[in-house]
Amino acid sequence: MNSHPRSKRILCALDTTDPHAAFGLAAKLGKHIGGVKLGLEFFGANGPAGFSHVAKSGMPIFLDLKLHDIPHTVARTIHALMPLKPLIITIHSAGGPAMMAAAAEAATIAAQNINCQKPLIVGVTILTSMDESDLEAVGLSTPLEPQVVRMARLAQQSGLDGVVCSPSEITAIRKACGRDFTLVVPGIRPAGSSADDQKRVMTPAQAIALGADYLVIGRPITTADDPVKAAADIATEIISSCQ
Repeated sequence: MNSHPRSKRILCALDTTDPHAAFGLAAKLGKHIGGVKLGLEFFGANGPAGFSHVAKSGMPIFLDLKLHDIPHTVARTIHALMPLKPLIITIHSAGGPAMMAAAAEAATIAAQNINCQKPLIVGVTILTSMDESDLEAVGLSTPLEPQVVRMARLAQQSGLDGVVCSPSEITAIRKACGRDFTLVVPGIRPAGSSADDQKRVMTPAQAIALGADYLVIGRPITTADDPVKAAADIATEIISSCQ
């Protein structure tokens, strides 16, 4: 068996505000995963300089900022982020078609301007920390899965590369949007691990079998006694499931 099993589908969520710790973990995990995720907490504490420090590890970075504002502001923010050359940038699909279209166009133009690869612009559908009762609380009476599919279709029609969705919606979105639409899937928990604050979860092998492109996995790796072994074990599970 390969002593360094690696799956490019794994994006490890580095839930820390310490850029040195984030760099160290990214460097250690590089043999087994496809990239790391930096979110609002990290970016709020460290900004572009922190991002650039972690990028020195050589790992592609998923910049999970979930942008949600008027189209002009989101487009200008995408332009401002482009020099960082992230692998993926998230926006909220609830921002509507004009906002999503502006983000997609901004990414294309900005990438051309600085001659770099365009990041995937993906829309967050419904946060995986939410369930039916949470949707009702904010005034959305549509059942969760049809609402997610509706938002995914709108994201695709607006020019986005894909969406973030829970494992539970993979099949429905694949049916609605086809195979070329990128699905970034959090809420991934290896068998036997805690669901933590996620309400819609699945194992890595199950999510890949249903059609996930990227799996966002945080605490099962980062809080493990041996994060490198945990990442290697998950990579092995994914590789085995694809054979």
